[in-house]
Amino acid sequence: MKLVQHSRVSIARREAREGRLFIAPWLIGFLVFTAGPMLASLYFSFTQYTVINPPKWIGLANYIKMFTGDPLLIKSLWNTAYFVAFSVPFNLIIAFFMAMLLQRKVHGINIFRTLYYLPVLTPAIASALTWSIIFSSDFGILNAVLSLLHLPPVAWLFDPQITKLVFVVMGFWTTGGTAIIFLAGLQNVPESLYDAANIDGANGFQRFCYITIPMMTPIIFFNLVLGIVASFQIFTPAYVITNGGPANSTLFYVLDLYNNGFRYLKMGYASAMAWLLFFIIIIFTFIQFRLARNWVFYETSL
Repeated sequence: MKLVQHSRVSIARREAREGRLFIAPWLIGFLVFTAGPMLASLYFSFTQYTVINPPKWIGLANYIKMFTGDPLLIKSLWNTAYFVAFSVPFNLIIAFFMAMLLQRKVHGINIFRTLYYLPVLTPAIASALTWSIIFSSDFGILNAVLSLLHLPPVAWLFDPQITKLVFVVMGFWTTGGTAIIFLAGLQNVPESLYDAANIDGANGFQRFCYITIPMMTPIIFFNLVLGIVASFQIFTPAYVITNGGPANSTLFYVLDLYNNGFRYLKMGYASAMAWLLFFIIIIFTFIQFRLARNWVFYETSL
């Protein structure tokens, strides 16, 4: 009996040792490339650090400056909030209905699913350059279509009143990833629920409202959280196409952070901005999790 127990303990210890060995590469990578830089940026956020010179401790000066002496930060926060408010819900709606179309069993549906997902795999720089050509005021494809319809051209990328909406439209290009997640959720909705609804005489709209939507709320919630986090970090299109212009109308928060850190070499201030963004995202995520109790329904609770 003691021999069997000793053998089990030896096996457990060996498995624990092997588990720690296999997780070691990830743990080292996390400490070196994630946790380490995060702690370093937290320290730099309390310093005046220009990369060229050693960091100088200044306490809360960077954080005070953000809220009292940097009008561009307020502007970038507003631009980003505007983008999040319009981009996230429209992306979710478009992705959801595209997923419902991609769920249909028609000939060649796998080809349509692949084509719809391809823009997600396109490099961000290439996508940004493509959209800059489409919305170009001089030789843009969109203005060429307007001219064929005898409509005046529009300065899509030079009018501060519409540039942010242009970036919202650009975001529709990559709804394929969200749609694929929705598609997976739709395929997991039990057919028995639809069969029961058909027997009770429910029409298509009623099945959508009382079966599809409730069963999909966990997936909607998942995509909502990811969409908010990703939208707050919009950077590449604004950097490549407009570089924050015109009149700072597309100066989004991460672009402003990048300019402070790598263009003006205010790395300490940029670190403070990064931590502010981190806490903003944490707060929004926490709010979403709290609100989820009121509208997210799981199969066991229906």
